[in-house]
Amino acid sequence: MANYTGDRTIDGIAVLVDGQPLSPHYDQLRLTDHGFEWSYEGPEPAQLAFALLYDHLKDASAAKALHETFMRRVVANFDNEWELSSADLDDAVAALRNGRAA
Repeated sequence: MANYTGDRTIDGIAVLVDGQPLSPHYDQLRLTDHGFEWSYEGPEPAQLAFALLYDHLKDASAAKALHETFMRRVVANFDNEWELSSADLDDAVAALRNGRAA
């Protein structure tokens, strides 16, 4: 089970999966050249949403289909520090696929 964390530090933004930097997966979908962000709606939070979903699902098509809604319902509401487990992502994906709030 993977653990995803995000933090705003004095050195900038850090997004980790199991303690290692999360790839933005630009090779699968490039929404911005400016990396990750959260707590609002925009291209950088959308890149984070896609990267989280792609890393978790290992399916670019599914991540592309879900990332905008996931960004609006989940990523845009993150605090400065956040944490998601694989189980949290499973629950969010199931809710999005069933049309429920994530």
